[in-house]
Amino acid sequence: MDVKHIKDYLSWLYYQYLLITCSYVLEPWEQTIFHTILLTAVAMVIYSSYIFIPIHIRLAMEFFSGIFGGQHESTVALMS
Repeated sequence: MDVKHIKDYLSWLYYQYLLITCSYVLEPWEQTIFHTILLTAVAMVIYSSYIFIPIHIRLAMEFFSGIFGGQHESTVALMS
């Protein structure tokens, strides 16, 4: 793929983003504030997901393994 095609495609994606968010009708300073707030919110969601989802998955696995009769780590350590 040539550089011009990639540049046109990215330009088209940005235009679609502006249309979907209706931010093309905003003034430049309003667009800057809107994009900053949106980027901050997305960054916070990604960071929170990275931090908390593995913890919740581990706790859920421990909970369901206890319900369905899985052995706890302390029990396995005593047996070996």
